[in-house]
Amino acid sequence: MAQAPTIAIVDDDEGVRTSLASLVRSLGYEARTYGSGPEFLHDRLEEEPACMIADIQMPLMTGDELQQNLVSAGRSFPIIFMTAFPTDAVRRRVMANGAHCFLSKPADGDTIIQCLEEALAARRPLH
Repeated sequence: MAQAPTIAIVDDDEGVRTSLASLVRSLGYEARTYGSGPEFLHDRLEEEPACMIADIQMPLMTGDELQQNLVSAGRSFPIIFMTAFPTDAVRRRVMANGAHCFLSKPADGDTIIQCLEEALAARRPLH
């Protein structure tokens, strides 16, 4: 039996991490949560997550800095960004670097699910 895709959730707000993890698990996926970009980067993962949901505004390392670090390291998986402080400049930058979605907080569950399903579908190989 195939293992459920793992979704990495990176947000400095514990309440947001918990609610997103619950949503992800309710869809049948595994969820791994991280309180910061460096925490994610230092995790010794056996395999890359199928997708990441990340905040933009975080101390230590912003979401777009995390994305830049991943791109520079050649790590590639869909990223869904969420932020309470959306700007066109940040939206353009993260989307140009390959982000899958850019959502304003609070994002409703249906929108998050739609972005997540689209991101996972885009990753699946066509047979």
